[in-house]
Amino acid sequence: MLRLVLWRLAFAVPLLVLVTVAMFTLASLSPFDPVRQYLGDRAMTTSPEVVAQIRANWALDRPVIEQYTTWLGNLVRGELGESRSFHRPVLEVVAERLPWTLLATGCAIVLMLAGSLVVGTLAAWRQGSALDRLITGGAYANESAPVFWLALLVVYVFSVRLGWLPAGGLTDAASTTLDPLDVARHMVLPVCVLAVSQSSWLVLYVRESVIGTLREDFVVGARARGLRERTVLVRHALRSALLPFLTLLGARIPELVTGAILVETVFSWPGVASASVQAALAVDFPLLAVLTLLGTIAVLGGNLLADAAYRLADPRVVAS
Repeated sequence: MLRLVLWRLAFAVPLLVLVTVAMFTLASLSPFDPVRQYLGDRAMTTSPEVVAQIRANWALDRPVIEQYTTWLGNLVRGELGESRSFHRPVLEVVAERLPWTLLATGCAIVLMLAGSLVVGTLAAWRQGSALDRLITGGAYANESAPVFWLALLVVYVFSVRLGWLPAGGLTDAASTTLDPLDVARHMVLPVCVLAVSQSSWLVLYVRESVIGTLREDFVVGARARGLRERTVLVRHALRSALLPFLTLLGARIPELVTGAILVETVFSWPGVASASVQAALAVDFPLLAVLTLLGTIAVLGGNLLADAAYRLADPRVVAS
């Protein structure tokens, strides 16, 4: 296990460096001027001297290589710079918003795992039945539906038409404090949308994996010994089907990050994912660069956890 972690860390460092190089390359090729984006309508009336001074203050008048080395050195020292869209230090913005993203995403992952295992196992258990066809067809339809469309649909149904749940935000507009129950009510829709939008292939994979395992000799033998069907399904078939499921879960982390961006934007959830959209629209490179690195680290960490869980579940797996 230690060798696996060290190998992944050694791989992650050059990969993160390549990501930073790619970010600066794309930023240098971008047609958008961060100074004019920052000034907005005032760019038409601001004097060229003031614009040049702002560019000098932001070090945009220096060569790209010098900008990159300066930024990378500051990053190593923990100096993340100032956010141009939030007008606050990047570290403060990330520290304030990251816990809300982790809370919503963590709840969505738990709901996604539990729901996918239950629904996929039910479909496998009733293979060929109306329930199986309904689950399989619903999974394919859900996979083809854009995340933002699903989010807008549930807002229309549960917030606009039925009025059961709030449409967005962290708390009610009139609230001056963070009430846990109020936050929980506002979390229901974004968490459910994020979990459901990312669960389709997990449901289908669990179904196929359990169906294949139900044909194995050890499952047939368990049935022949007179064990109850529920025991055979849960303790034998499902446990063996979980091993490949762990690897597939790690592969879904990038889509989960993308889904979180769309869901937080639609529901006005104050997390780092929605902040990345605002940073992109404002050409706020200091904040966008840090959020991109955080997303890359999340993907690498998710894959590492999936591989580690797979190794713990099956000691026969040898770390590469």
